[in-house]
Amino acid sequence: MQDRTSKRGILFVFLFSVAVFVIMLVAGAPSTIILIASGTGAAGLAMALGVPWARLHDSLIETITAFLPAILILLAVGMLISSWILCGTIPLMIYYGLKLISPSFFLLTSLFLCTVMSLATGTSWGTLGTVGVALMGIATALGIPLPQAAGAVVTGAIFGDKLSPLSDTTVLASAVSEVYIFDHIKYMLWTTLPPYMIAVLLFFFLGLRNQPEVIASQSLKQILDTLDASFRLGPTLLIPPFIVLVLVLLKKPALPTFVAGILAASALAVVYQGADLKEISDALYAGYKTTTEIPVVDKMLLRGGITSMLGAIVLPIAAAIFGSPLRAIGSIDVLVEEINKVARDRRIFLAGVFCTHAVFFMLTASYYVTMAALGPILAPIFEKFKLHRVNLSRLLEDTGTTFAPIVPWSVTGVFVAGTLGVPTLRYVLYVPLAYLGLLFSLGYILTGFKIASDTQKI
Repeated sequence: MQDRTSKRGILFVFLFSVAVFVIMLVAGAPSTIILIASGTGAAGLAMALGVPWARLHDSLIETITAFLPAILILLAVGMLISSWILCGTIPLMIYYGLKLISPSFFLLTSLFLCTVMSLATGTSWGTLGTVGVALMGIATALGIPLPQAAGAVVTGAIFGDKLSPLSDTTVLASAVSEVYIFDHIKYMLWTTLPPYMIAVLLFFFLGLRNQPEVIASQSLKQILDTLDASFRLGPTLLIPPFIVLVLVLLKKPALPTFVAGILAASALAVVYQGADLKEISDALYAGYKTTTEIPVVDKMLLRGGITSMLGAIVLPIAAAIFGSPLRAIGSIDVLVEEINKVARDRRIFLAGVFCTHAVFFMLTASYYVTMAALGPILAPIFEKFKLHRVNLSRLLEDTGTTFAPIVPWSVTGVFVAGTLGVPTLRYVLYVPLAYLGLLFSLGYILTGFKIASDTQKI
């Protein structure tokens, strides 16, 4: 392949794929179709240039296999949500949340609560799938715009995750860059803390507009009475989230942790709510379906189940179709090589790394893939420019993990939209951490501010 097409051929396939992507995006095609069409076009052109189908096939299977844990977690979260509703856990959280949280301070409360939860547990996904779901239900009842609520939840969850030494992505970014994890966390503050403080101000002023009289058509008392009449509520219902929290703190894998939460909730549904096996099975598959005849309450509760996540599962598969041909032809290696050639100074080199990782993250939809692939390749080049490797670890996070929630087809973007029930493009403006983090990172590169040299003490 390299002999027949050379680097020019590889770059041609890359640019062709990006061109198809942009054309279909402008045409307004669905994200899934855009990804599949772009990937199919790239694969066809690569085969025409001599790439054997076996290589493309192996790359596709490898990429989908890398996404499989996330797909299984999506299915588990769908069942977790419906089981926690059926047993009364989420209704209990909503009930007391409505009693205790003022609409004016709901967004700030959500932001801080999710920050603390993610910081303590090291998992933004766990925070989104538990506390985040309950907060979205409270937002519905209080009449808080759901995109704003989703933005507060996501911002808090991601910021807390980035500052936690328990976070797998924080550990990964520092490991592939070969830097001390607490140096990495400290250096990350320069691109995450300013956008987070801007988010605090944003949600404070937005909250001032969310006055109590904004609550939807039914009165708050009617909502509370309906929840109380529909479920047997009590502190025992906090057992499932307690189990999940303990397992997360013990650093147990996400999938068995969520399964434990599902099993605990299913047992409580039988003992506490009188549900039978068929009701539990139906809820796990199709979501909670028992109506209350009160629209705002039904909007909070009629959700979850495996079927609610099927659309979300398609996107990572489409992203694999899109990204795998580009990985198969070696486009990552070619672009890194070109950056190393044309970079005359630190600024150009860092800007090239910034763009390369951001682009390949959007192509592969998984920062686990891009960090693992690009980190070891780029790390030695930083020494050539006498740059400390904390610059690399921060760039990987800025253009990967903090950026991910606002990329609709990324694994994280799909998870957020599916779990919180708000499409990515509706909440994107309310996650300043994601897009302002990119701007701060790029600004530091262009100005040289907080760009550490290899001899500098962090």
